[in-house]
Amino acid sequence: MPQEDNPEIRLVKRLVIKEQIAWKELYNSYSRELTSVCRRYLKGQDDIHDVLQNGFIKMFHNIDSFKYMGPGSLKAWIMRIIINEVLQYIRKFSKMEFSTADDELTVLDNDEEPELTDFSMEDLLTMIRSLPDGYRIVFNLYVFESKSHREIAELLSISEGSSASQLHKAKRKLVHQINTCKQLKNKGL
Repeated sequence: MPQEDNPEIRLVKRLVIKEQIAWKELYNSYSRELTSVCRRYLKGQDDIHDVLQNGFIKMFHNIDSFKYMGPGSLKAWIMRIIINEVLQYIRKFSKMEFSTADDELTVLDNDEEPELTDFSMEDLLTMIRSLPDGYRIVFNLYVFESKSHREIAELLSISEGSSASQLHKAKRKLVHQINTCKQLKNKGL
């Protein structure tokens, strides 16, 4: 497909010249998904709003540095900015606590992995949001952003072992929450 016919490239060209309608299109196209990303990491609606606003300001100021790498590259660039803004916000305003890498890790048995069909995505996101900051952030980076423990360690200035430990503890806590909810549902509560 010639680049002139590519809607993503046309939008970027309009964004670069700071066309107000193009920025509104960008916001309308991505704000819902970006809000969902922020909600996985942040609990407060005001925090989410602040991060989104800062992210869009950063996009506005840095659109000239965007390099088109193929379909979806604009979305990837936007997501990277928002995730970096979320992490910066958390570092600035949250007292993240990470366990040490020496914590004993036990492997989840296959029969411990809960069946999730009884739960909506909103239920699962609520459980994820209830995790302590360190667990939640590592879990999100690993599961949703497909970051390796090495990448997470670099992003959060922790060891790879701490990243693995936080992920394991997050999974254990989620399994416990899911099983507790299932028991309550089975009892009719």
